[in-house]
Amino acid sequence: MISTEELAPRIKVKPQTIRAAVCRTGAYYTLRPVKMPNRFLLWPDDAAEILTQQAKPNQVTA
Repeated sequence: MISTEELAPRIKVKPQTIRAAVCRTGAYYTLRPVKMPNRFLLWPDDAAEILTQQAKPNQVTA
């Protein structure tokens, strides 16, 4: 599990952008964090890969 501060630079956004989205919708795009008792958010280790794969358009092969 990685923190919001570790995830943000990997997907090229500010940590507060992620926190604000989670506050509004409960998720950052389709990815939901684990909320720790100390209010920190933890994300799966492969969260950056999941989010960047969603951003890539589907490639069409002929």
